[in-house]
Amino acid sequence: MTNYHDLRQQLLHLRAAQESRDTRRGALLMRGRLFTWLNQYRQHRPEPQQPLHIAAYWALAHEPDLGPLLVQWAEEEAIHVSLPCVVSPDSPLVFKPWHPGQAMKKAAFGVLEPDTPELAPDPEIILVPTLGFTRQGDRLGYGKGYYDRTLADLTARQQTFTTIGLSWAVGDLSQMDYVAAAHDVPLDAVLTDKGWPKPAPL
Repeated sequence: MTNYHDLRQQLLHLRAAQESRDTRRGALLMRGRLFTWLNQYRQHRPEPQQPLHIAAYWALAHEPDLGPLLVQWAEEEAIHVSLPCVVSPDSPLVFKPWHPGQAMKKAAFGVLEPDTPELAPDPEIILVPTLGFTRQGDRLGYGKGYYDRTLADLTARQQTFTTIGLSWAVGDLSQMDYVAAAHDVPLDAVLTDKGWPKPAPL
């Protein structure tokens, strides 16, 4: 049986041990690949004239920094960016609109959230912070279950969305003792600093 706590600690250690110059370059490459993919995705949308709602996240220490890309997206009228917010420990996340200059507040676990009561529409694309991953799209998160509850809730409400997990390549679980938990919701794609272990659909 997988010891999820020990595995998370191992992955956190591997992530923190990376050289800062490598993570800066890796985050730049990930932003570039996301930018390229989204441009292709937008060309294939059934209703390309409709605003595109993207739920991203504000990176914590040692997570890939998406900030410059979020600014670039948010400056486009046709793209609406939102960030996740915690309502309660047992509830799904909610998403609130974000734009450059948005007032932020520190919430649970030190995560920065938009300081606004306004809620964003349900997202079409969800960028998911990912500690560990498999090439089948299984995700190992931080153990609180927020994204599993959120994705399950969106699915139950028959929303259509694409999930992309963002992880460092050191989070690859292929050679580790890992079996996904029954409640885990697989990701549609996984992106790392080394490329797409599970390519994103168009």
